[in-house]
Amino acid sequence: MKESAECLTEDCWSRWLNHGRDGGDAAMRARVEAETTAFAARVLGFVPAPPGEMLDIGSGAGLMGWAALARWPDVFVTMTDVSPALLAQARAEAGRRGVAVRCRFVRAGAETLGGIADASQDLVSSRSALAYVADKPAAFRAAYRVLRPGGMIAIAEPLFRDEALSACLLREAAAKTGDPLLALLHKWKAAQFPSTSDAMEASPLANYTERELLGFAKQAGFRGAHLELHIDERKVPPRGWAAFCAASPHPLAPCLADILARDFSRAEREMFEAAIRPGIEAGQFGTASRMVYLYAHKP
Repeated sequence: MKESAECLTEDCWSRWLNHGRDGGDAAMRARVEAETTAFAARVLGFVPAPPGEMLDIGSGAGLMGWAALARWPDVFVTMTDVSPALLAQARAEAGRRGVAVRCRFVRAGAETLGGIADASQDLVSSRSALAYVADKPAAFRAAYRVLRPGGMIAIAEPLFRDEALSACLLREAAAKTGDPLLALLHKWKAAQFPSTSDAMEASPLANYTERELLGFAKQAGFRGAHLELHIDERKVPPRGWAAFCAASPHPLAPCLADILARDFSRAEREMFEAAIRPGIEAGQFGTASRMVYLYAHKP
C-alpha cells in the first residue's frame, strides 16, 4: 500500500511533463506532442533492424516506448525512470494500450541502470533525459554495460547551454547599462538557467556540448558514432499570458508566475508585464530548439 501511494504522488518530473511544459494551454500541448513525437521517430529511425529488447532511459510517460512498439510490435521494452509517479503513469498507459506484456518498468537512475542485467539489451534509447544527469560519462558506461555486443545506443538530447549563455549576457548587459528592464529579464532567466560561468560548469543542464556527448560515448567504448546537431528557429504563436506564466522550460525550473511572485516587487511585476505581455499575446517573439541526435554501437 505504501508503494502504491508513493507512485501516485506527483514530483517535479511528473508535474512538468503533465502540466508545466505547456502551462495548461491545449494548443501548446498539441504542438509539444507533435514535436516530441517527431523527436522519437527520428531516434528510432536510426535503428537499422528491429531490436528484440530495448531499454529507454528516463522514459517519462512512455513516449519512446509507445513509438517503438508501434514500429516493432514484437519488441520488449524496459522503461526506466527516477520518478515513481511517471513509472506508474506509463504502467497504467501500457494496460490501456494492451501492451503490458511487452513492457517492464524499473525505477533506476541513468548513471547505474540498477536492476538491469549486463548484456541484456539490443537497443538503449533516451530522449531528453541525459541532459539532467550529473554524471553523463557514467550514464554512457551504464548503457554500454547493459547492451549486448552489436547493440546500439540512440538518443536525442537538448542543449541548454545557449540559454545559460544568454542569461550570462543579460547579467552583463544589465550591469553595464543599468537598464532596469534588462535587470528584470536577467532575474527571470537566472531563476531558470545558470547565469554565471561557475554555475554553468556545476549544472548538469549547461556543462556539456554536443562534442562532449560524442566524447563520452567514445570513452565508454562505443564505436561507429554518428552525431547530428539540429538548431531550429521558429516564431512562437500567440499565447495567453496566464498559460505563458504557468509554463517552464524544463522540470527543474520554476514557472514565470512563481518567479514573479517570489523575486519581483509589485512595481517590477508591473514593469515586466507591460514590456513582455503584449508581445507574448501577439506572437511577436521567436525561439530556437537545439537537439543533439547521437547513435553508436557496442563492438
